[in-house]
Amino acid sequence: MDKLIYTAVSGAERVMRAERVHANNLANMDTTGFRANFELATSAALMNGYGQGYDDRHMAKVEADSINTRAGSVRETGRALDVALDGKGYLAVQFGDGEAYTRAGNIEIDANGALSVQGRALLGEGGPIVLPAHTAVEIARDGTISVKTEGSNQLQVVDRLRIVNGEASQLTKNEAGLVVLRGGGQLDADPALTVRSRALEGSNVSAVEEMVATMSLTRQFEMQMKLFKASDDMNEVGNRLLGA
Repeated sequence: MDKLIYTAVSGAERVMRAERVHANNLANMDTTGFRANFELATSAALMNGYGQGYDDRHMAKVEADSINTRAGSVRETGRALDVALDGKGYLAVQFGDGEAYTRAGNIEIDANGALSVQGRALLGEGGPIVLPAHTAVEIARDGTISVKTEGSNQLQVVDRLRIVNGEASQLTKNEAGLVVLRGGGQLDADPALTVRSRALEGSNVSAVEEMVATMSLTRQFEMQMKLFKASDDMNEVGNRLLGA
């Protein structure tokens, strides 16, 4: 079989994967704090792993997705446990034996006072945050969480949100859709980062950008299929000539 077919198939496979990435972005347009994905691919010489080939024939090699770190729109909610991060940065949540990161700031509290985001324990400087019995809660700009207890008008500091920072090139998403370091490990807390209380950041997905990208990928897929058909036709002609 002509090596050109491998090139066409790898290109079509990359396009199909890219379409899944953009479809997932569109599906999460209304997800609080969602960060859109970029799909990444590089080229690999056809001869690598496929026997002899030509230097001008390359296959698409799919790599891990990267994250669009552009800020999403922020809306006021008036809810004391809602926070939106200013600028860069992520809230740390517990994930397995380690931690992962999110921009979602819709914090929930259970009957025992434990704070969580999307079902995962929210981390502070002292570990998972658990509030004592209280009548009011406030989250300061620096992420400090304070409460008023029964019979007291004074705010008492409980913990401080663990807010981390990392370069986009360092980050990817895990199977749960949470942000993690590409090589594993954890990010360092950044005390300079601040939050806005009683507000939430929405998704940073642009519907227009995603639809334009999807249309472009559809045309690319059609081109790859035409290339596949052309290669198949050339093989058929060659077989007829050899059989003549």
